[in-house]
Parts: sequence; structure tokens; C-alpha cells
Amino acid sequence: MQNDILIPMNRTRVLLLFGGESSEHAVSVSSARNVYGAIDDSKYEVLLGYIDENGRWWLLENFDAQIDTHGALQLLPALSDKSFVTVPSSKIITPDVILPILHGKNGEDGSVQGLAQLLHIPIVGCDMTSSAICMDKLATKEILSAHDIKVAPYKVHRKFEQLPKYSELNMTLGSPLFVKPARAGSSVGVSKVANEEELLVALGTAHKHDDIVLIESSIAGREIELSVLGTPPHHQVSAPGEVVPGAEFYSYEDKYDSSSHSSVVIPADIGKSLTDQIQNLAGQIYTILGCSGLARVDFFLTDDGTIYLNEVNTLPGFTNISMYPKSWRYQGISDAELIERLLDDALQRATIEAEN
Repeated sequence: MQNDILIPMNRTRVLLLFGGESSEHAVSVSSARNVYGAIDDSKYEVLLGYIDENGRWWLLENFDAQIDTHGALQLLPALSDKSFVTVPSSKIITPDVILPILHGKNGEDGSVQGLAQLLHIPIVGCDMTSSAICMDKLATKEILSAHDIKVAPYKVHRKFEQLPKYSELNMTLGSPLFVKPARAGSSVGVSKVANEEELLVALGTAHKHDDIVLIESSIAGREIELSVLGTPPHHQVSAPGEVVPGAEFYSYEDKYDSSSHSSVVIPADIGKSLTDQIQNLAGQIYTILGCSGLARVDFFLTDDGTIYLNEVNTLPGFTNISMYPKSWRYQGISDAELIERLLDDALQRATIEAEN
């Protein structure tokens, strides 16, 4: 006979948001499944807010292996009531905090964060402004360059502009080149190119995801990632981890395909001096960009010790192979404790804002 488990009545109510409209929908679901499994249900009542690929929000009763919205209630925001209303039953759902496990468009680009701001419901992670900035690789580069932080040299191509010539790009950026959407994550739409034909194909691929595309120099170096937790000045930077790609570069498939041979090494073997330098730089970047709650800061480290910022991910993955939770496990922070610290950070920020 199964023993009854007593669950406190005053648990914090968490709306776990996952899925979404972006090309990273499946990654979000995988991440959210891990978060849902790790969260301490003696402290938190978790409401499952699933966003389907058409952008509809659903309140699920269970996190089944195959998500089925048949018979589920839809969620609509009720801005004046700090809550959501279900359709068709008109039930009022009032979360204490929103935990977004979303990636890409309408997830980590400030959209959901802006909605939370209008709802006056605390949300885990960066606010609307810093989320939008960090999602935009061009804006991130321009801001950090103004602070003398090295970024990979680049050119910008906007949709419907005249197509650039590889030979001209080669003169200023070298070869090979990386072509990537300015606002996408998980290496979606990223291509490595070495000639004119590959460039044209890569631009077409990248422009499927964004009107603005970056064409970057290839930095020959190691991929070093650091996780940041908390809100400045009380934030913590993890030990650096190194991504060892199993393919030519760390593509979407290399990150998430079951046949991938990529690996993560924590801590990265870069010596104490470089470790201190790159940790300080990650914390500085996090603060400059106005980040809060969490982010992963990714660098390229060249053989001569030069550090280039690659990108800042404000909603890093929580999949089985994701760097963010792995780096905190190395620091002795379990997944359950990590989630609790993220939720506490959001609630504390909301309390401070309400007092000001």
C-alpha cells in the first residue's frame, strides 16, 4: 500500500512555461521536463503552462511523454488581476512566480518577460530589456565593443540588401566565415562557409530565421562557457566549462542529436590565471548587459590567451547535456537547489521593486 505524502498548503505557486513558437520548441520541452522532475514539490506547486507551436497557451494536468492538448484548458492573461483565466471554464489562475524554460523567438527575446511585467507577476531571469539585448547578437556586440570587450570581427547583412561577395568579405574577415541569424539560439541557422556558393546558401538559411544576419570571422580557439547565477552585485560565476565539439563546429545537431559525439569538460583546463580572468570578464559582461537571475556567457579562447565573447544566453538549456546545470552541479549545487535559488531571486527582486 502506498504511503500518503503530506504536502503543505502554503506552497509557492510556480507557472512553468515551456514549448513555444520557435525552432527550439523541442529543446524547451526537454529542458522543462528535467526542471519539472527536479523541482521540490514540497515547497512548490507547479502549474504546467505549455505553449504550442502556433503560440496558444495551455494548462496541462500532466507532463506526459507525448504532450496532448486535447481537452486541456487554454490560458489567457488577465492583466488587471495579476493572473490568467482559463478557457472555457473561466477559472482564475494566479501564479506567485513564472519560471520560463523557453528558447528563441517569443521566449528569451523579452516578449514573455514584457508580458510578466504587464501582469505584475515576478519572472525568473533577465527582464524585458536585457533579454531583448542579449538575444540580439548585433546589439550585444555593439554594446560590449563600446566597453572594449573583444568580439569576433563581423559584417551585417539585412534581408533584401545586395548580396555580399565572398572575395570581398575574405579580404576583411578572412576565411572560413560563420553566417548566423542575429536573433536565434542553439546554433539554429548557423553555417560555416568557405566559398561564394556556400555563402549564398548560408545567407538563405540564416534569413529564414531573421531579417538581420551576421557574417563573422572564424576564431580558431576553444569554446569556453561560464554560468552566472543571481542578480548583481550578488551574482555568482561558475567555474569555466569547455565544449568539445564532435563535429566541425558546435551546431544544433551536434548539441542535441542522439548521435552527437560532443562533450563537456568541467572545469576547463586553462590554468588559474586565465580562469580568474575569464570569470571576471563573464561577471562584467553580465552586469553591463543588465542581466539578472541567470545567463550563460560563452567565449572563444585562442592559443595566445586572447578571449573573445561569443554570445550571452539568458535562458540556457536544462537538457541532459546542457552546460548550465552541469556547471552548478560541479559547484555542489543540485538541480533542485538551483531551481530554488532562481525562484528566490525572482521573488526577492519583485519585493525590492515593490518597496521602491
